[in-house]
Amino acid sequence: MMRRLLISVVVAALKKNAAANPASAALPHYDHVFIVVLENENAGSTFGPKTEIPYLAKTLASKGAYVPNYYATGHLSLDNYISMVSGQAPNAQTQADCQIYNDFLPGLPTSDGQFVGQGCVYPPGVQNIATQLEGAGFTWRGYMQDMANSAPDESATCRHPALGAHDSTQTASPTDQYAARHNPFVYFHSIIDFPTCPANDVDLNRLAPDLAADATTPNYAFITPDLCNDGHDEPCADGQPGGMVQANTFLQGLVPQILASPAYRDRGLLIVTFDEAEGEPGASADASACCNEQPGPNTPNPGGPVPGPGGGRIGAVMLSPCIQAGTVSKDPYNHYSLLRSIEDNFGLPHLGYAGRAGLKPFGDDVLNNTGCPGKLKKCKKKKHKKRHRRAASAKKHKHKKCKKKKKKAKRSQLAA
Repeated sequence: MMRRLLISVVVAALKKNAAANPASAALPHYDHVFIVVLENENAGSTFGPKTEIPYLAKTLASKGAYVPNYYATGHLSLDNYISMVSGQAPNAQTQADCQIYNDFLPGLPTSDGQFVGQGCVYPPGVQNIATQLEGAGFTWRGYMQDMANSAPDESATCRHPALGAHDSTQTASPTDQYAARHNPFVYFHSIIDFPTCPANDVDLNRLAPDLAADATTPNYAFITPDLCNDGHDEPCADGQPGGMVQANTFLQGLVPQILASPAYRDRGLLIVTFDEAEGEPGASADASACCNEQPGPNTPNPGGPVPGPGGGRIGAVMLSPCIQAGTVSKDPYNHYSLLRSIEDNFGLPHLGYAGRAGLKPFGDDVLNNTGCPGKLKKCKKKKHKKRHRRAASAKKHKHKKCKKKKKKAKRSQLAA
């Protein structure tokens, strides 16, 4: 009850921001978004002539939109994941991947949506896309590969270190390659302190059954491969090759499942990107940024070990029935743009730097299929939270209409 009240207060406080930055009415609406995050690769390597991940760089890019100028927001990993889901800028500890799982303190709010402090687990007042969606009646899930591998010794869901403890998932083992630092949802007290965490922050093995029906597929799905399949480790702790070769194989197994699902086929959106570019000092390091990214109040250098304003150019590929095959958008975007785009789509206020003036969400340079239906009308009955198409499209789904609509149609027929 307290959590719901807190969410309501924060959302209400942000509605002025949302009203000032409305989503474009002309853009198609997507009912389900799937985000897959890989690790630590420059766009020039991923999408260049010597790519080791051709399934992403060639096959998938040709089926949807290739966005070469998509940027990470910092180095190292965790600060990017936090940016993607909350709009919070890096701090020294998230830039170091939170070796010790401690509270973010003092957690004082600023006028631009940031919170001042250092640490890892943000206080209850710091909201994120998951709490936003829940508060608005939508569904979410984080799918984390290998999360359940150490059960029952470790939790099979919502797995994270104890507060104040060292994060033992910083290094993979042959039987468990889960990384808490790649699971952004466990860095918010507004999630981990409530039943929503074990219910919705789950192992990747839960994805396949969830995809079986539109009704069981969350509106927002955040998918994190393990330290081998995301390309982070090379070679992997279990002896597999790792790197982009491994990520390529992983995507070949995962993506067709998503594309074949009822939720994707009915106005779904799949986004595949990376957390950051190369972040270790050296010739290939990239700490560039776009979109007038600001460092925030908690670090002078978002590039972390590399001087620079961001996390480098990483690129992204997006697929949807609402995107024409072969699309290439050279417009610049970053992780804050991603968050803003999703918030706009679901009619949510902008969090943190997703609300900065002038930040561009994905537009018709990406969502360019004019034959894709626009926004959906949400049923008012709690039992029917699923959205339905208007007019002619709705007639094709009579079995999914709200009872109120059915009664109205029956009255019209009697009157006739």
